[in-house]
Amino acid sequence: MKLLLLPGLYNSGPQHWQSLWEASMPNVVRVQQENWEQPELDLWMAQLTRYVDECKDDVILVAHSLGCALAVHWISSLKSSALHVKQVKGLFLVAPPDVGQTTFPEPSFSPMPETRLAVASVVVASDNDPWCDFALSQHWAKCWESEFHSVGAKGHINGESGLGVWEQGQIWLAQLSQNSER
Repeated sequence: MKLLLLPGLYNSGPQHWQSLWEASMPNVVRVQQENWEQPELDLWMAQLTRYVDECKDDVILVAHSLGCALAVHWISSLKSSALHVKQVKGLFLVAPPDVGQTTFPEPSFSPMPETRLAVASVVVASDNDPWCDFALSQHWAKCWESEFHSVGAKGHINGESGLGVWEQGQIWLAQLSQNSER
């Protein structure tokens, strides 16, 4: 199983749990975007498609922030019979942002799809995320039929949250991986 990391706006810095996972875990590949500062949904979706096409293994998309919106838009755009849906075994969605905020810097990612996802998924949210109200994260998890976890008050669940390699996140990811193999 390959883990494809989907960072958010500006990519994930060296102390971000995604970067630490990439450095310490096998079978992890970061999906590199051409423009981290001014993302466009269509361009980011095309890049994700290229990475999945190049990967011969089954994959789990491990997304943070705007990467969550990318993952949900991408999987929602596929027909349930599409080859990619069969290859992607799960979505691990951490700190999905409220892309519908009037001040949100990336309007092409709005609105967030609110339909059931075609694959198993986990949503992880913080009680005090400045980019998304906790209740909205819960709402999306319900719409997507995702497993939901709270990390308490950890801000945007990024490098500034002090999670290090984030062992609890790895446990939830392992559970998603095991459940998707059934």
